Amino acid sequence: MNTVNIVANNIEDAWFQCLNKVFTTGYEYAIARGSFVGHKRRELDFVTIEIRNPGQRPLAPIVPEGVSPPTSDEYIAEYLTYLMTSEKQENEQYTYGEDLEPQMFQVIDMYKHHPDTNQACMTIGSKDSMNLDDPPCLRILDTRLRYGKLHFIVYFRSWDLWAAFPTNLGGLQLMKEFMASEIGCEDGEIIATSKGLHLYDYSWSFAGQVCRLENDT
Repeated sequence: MNTVNIVANNIEDAWFQCLNKVFTTGYEYAIARGSFVGHKRRELDFVTIEIRNPGQRPLAPIVPEGVSPPTSDEYIAEYLTYLMTSEKQENEQYTYGEDLEPQMFQVIDMYKHHPDTNQACMTIGSKDSMNLDDPPCLRILDTRLRYGKLHFIVYFRSWDLWAAFPTNLGGLQLMKEFMASEIGCEDGEIIATSKGLHLYDYSWSFAGQVCRLENDT
């Protein structure tokens, strides 16, 4: 296993660094099970990403001219509903919010009474999730209240770097800011890990443009 450790200033910086790593050194293989069967992925074996200032605005990365942005701050704000509420559309097998909403308020209450606890860990999915066509990608949303700040430690079993990464992290940051406000502490870092951070072949050309243009600046 080739492990990658990235330290980034903000979400945009984390995205650019991960694009370079996946695009240039990712393990390439044909997809036989899961999303986009028959296509190819480039994927890191395992990555840890420490984002020291994830609340820096804008949350959505600013891409070089000529490249269509993968998300926007407006879309990230809409995505927050998917993370923080149990609202589910008819075509959705699951939402993160249906698991996270009740746990989130338990965590807030827990930290108000026991700020040094190690038990404020939220989970997504169940033993039946493996039976879904597309099981949840985000599986663990762990938290830490340390040095007066609320930090998120998250694990994605699989993670689309182009279409999902900036929106996921932006939404998680907004959720963290809400929780910190409710607890009465400051906003902290996001540390994200994954053994499946990848780019699908349809996005290789976009990623290549971003990497080349960003490295030229």
